[in-house]
Amino acid sequence: MIIWMIIGMAVVTAIPRFIPAFIIDQAHFPKWVDRWLNAIPYAALGALIFPGILSVKPDAPQIGVIAALVAILLAWVNVHIIGVVLGAIAAVFFMTL
Repeated sequence: MIIWMIIGMAVVTAIPRFIPAFIIDQAHFPKWVDRWLNAIPYAALGALIFPGILSVKPDAPQIGVIAALVAILLAWVNVHIIGVVLGAIAAVFFMTL
């Protein structure tokens, strides 16, 4: 009985996630809507990361901002993502010694 409940809950959860994916593939949007939709992941990522940058060290938010600038600079010069993360971690580490 429990297994059928788990399977039923999985199906009910999966259906609302899969249907929009199939509908979006069939829909054709104007160019401005496509550009707007393509910006959403970056905006969401920024909204998730920015509060963390300011709270690296609550009494010294400039440490997080400087580390973010280091990460941006490393990403701009096409350093691999692991190098960007390690560079930001190193910046925070050395500023908090």
